[in-house]
Amino acid sequence: MAANNPVGVDNTFRKKFDREEYLERARERERQEAEGKNKSKSKGPPVQRKPLKHRDYEVDLESRLGKTQVVTPIAPLSQQAGYYCSVCECVVKDSANYLDHINGKKHQRALGMSMRSERASLQQVQERFEKLKKRKDPSSFTVQDLDERLLKQEQEEEERKRQRRERKKEKKKEKAAEEEEADVDPDVAAMMGFGGFRSSKK
Repeated sequence: MAANNPVGVDNTFRKKFDREEYLERARERERQEAEGKNKSKSKGPPVQRKPLKHRDYEVDLESRLGKTQVVTPIAPLSQQAGYYCSVCECVVKDSANYLDHINGKKHQRALGMSMRSERASLQQVQERFEKLKKRKDPSSFTVQDLDERLLKQEQEEEERKRQRRERKKEKKKEKAAEEEEADVDPDVAAMMGFGGFRSSKK
């Protein structure tokens, strides 16, 4: 009976922890974490970015509209399907997302601007109002401007009509050339049974 035998191995003890040692370890770990946070926050002086400003170029969304393009997986980013941003070197799939991207935080930061706009002074606001008033002023619009616009519209309309006529002439020439090439002996065509397919219009 091993339970009554005092000579057996005593494995019922509990480990005694040195409270002071573990308290010291915890304090050391807290100190290291606090130093790590301070280091990560103070990498250097904060970057001062310029405030937002107006775009000085027109956003091109329609140049590739309606055009077919062969897309290969090995093509460079600028030649893949979608809208390519050369600043951020990324491709966006549609125009709405492209506009969101170029107006977004990542793109503006890459351009060196913050998302804050510059506070306008009273004088700048007054100048802007004056400029808008001049633009709206009906006295600046004259009869001569209207005549010029009408003349320009008429010229554009004539140009369009002329181009349409030229296209029709080209189509007629192409059709006549095809008919000459496809001119088949009528006896042979009647024998084969497709003599009635050609239209009688000329």
